[in-house]
Formats: sequence, C-alpha cells, structure tokens
Amino acid sequence: MPVVKVKNLYYAYPEGKSVLKGLNFEVKAGETLAIIGLSGSGKTTLCQCLCGLAPHVLGGRMEGQVLIKGQATTAYRLPQLACEIGMVFQNPDMQLVCTTVEDEIAFAPENLCLPPEEIRRRVEEILRLLSFSHLRQKNPATLSGGQRQLLSLGAVLALHPSILVLDEPMALLDGKGRRLVREILLSLRKEGKTLILVDHDVENVDFADRFLVMENGEIICLDRPAAVMADKEFLHRHQLFFG
Repeated sequence: MPVVKVKNLYYAYPEGKSVLKGLNFEVKAGETLAIIGLSGSGKTTLCQCLCGLAPHVLGGRMEGQVLIKGQATTAYRLPQLACEIGMVFQNPDMQLVCTTVEDEIAFAPENLCLPPEEIRRRVEEILRLLSFSHLRQKNPATLSGGQRQLLSLGAVLALHPSILVLDEPMALLDGKGRRLVREILLSLRKEGKTLILVDHDVENVDFADRFLVMENGEIICLDRPAAVMADKEFLHRHQLFFG
C-alpha cells in the first residue's frame, strides 16, 4: 500500500480560485518524489493538501482524496497528522514561533507531551545535525534567512515524521547551506524516510526517484529524472531549469 495516495484531487481557495485540477498519483514508502514546475503551477497548494492544511486550516473546497497511510487527511486531527507527515514551508517565518532556537526545536515535541528527557535528546540531536549548538539561545528573528530555513527544517525533523514535504527548501540558502540540506536529505532517504520535495530547478532535486511536473494545476509528466532531464525540448518548452 502506498504511504501517500492522491485520488482525483481538486482544490479551490475560499475566494473561489481553482488551483488543483484532478491530480492522481501515489508515493511508496521510502521513495523520494520531486514536484517541479513554475511559480503558480500549484506546487505549494498540493503540499498544503498533502499535509492537511487545506482544507483543515485554509478552508476552501476540496474534492477527491488525499490518503496518508490509507487514511484520508480529513479524518486526521492536525497534531496526529503532523506526526505522520511534516511540512517545511518555503517561507520559514510562517512556522517559527518561539524566541530561542532551542525552544523552537522543542516546541512541537512539547505539544505532543513527550517526556522531558526525550525532548532534550531531540533538541540536542537537531542542534548537532544543523551545527547550531552555538545558536541555541539566539532569537530566530535575528538569524539570517538561510539559518531560519534550516531551523524550520530542524523543528519539523524533531517530530520524527516518516514522511517529509519540503517546499523549496533551498530557496534562501547559500552554496554551503544547500550542500548541508542535500546531505541531510540524502541521509534521511538512506534511513527510509519518504521525501516529497518541491523545486523549480530540477538540478536541486536530481537525486529523486521520480519527477512529478506540474503546470496550471495539472500533472503534465510523472517519470524518472533521467527521462525528464534527457528531454531538452520538454524542459525548454516548460521553462524548467537544468545545468
């Protein structure tokens, strides 16, 4: 059974704008799926549907189903769903809420009422992973955009979700930051995590098992990266970047 299954998914925002138009695909456990396409193609909206933010938080009209481990997202409570599938937003300021780095990492585990010693263990684990130990008492608002992006990733990883959705995770990072995120993602992949990565630059996600290409709210291609990247005419026609 796939861990993510999208069945005939349509979504329109509360103001009536229709964004997703009949999407169908599955993601297997341990697979890395890259969702690529230009701005406005529906990538972020799809992520919000996968994680239950739409329609739980955003409202709007959703038709079809998103199944996470066989259960519809609409049947989950959001805290329960967040433990199964975690999302890192393109804009980290949308999810950073605490006044210190270590409190930010601890925030979600504390809300799950995990034992204090487990929370401390996870905080130290994430600080080491990000090389952020020297920043533990810093206010996230004083960090650079790239550091805030890394912190938002760490805060989600502290929940230990088996499925991760990352919306343009390298957008604010310099070369060093992109290399670190890539190393983290490759390590998570090796651990068997299911990764769903959003990007407009296929070179950032060339290690994915499959590319799902979106345009105007529809899937226009779902194939192996080698096949997509070999079709230079397709990449040029749809303004996708590689090399």
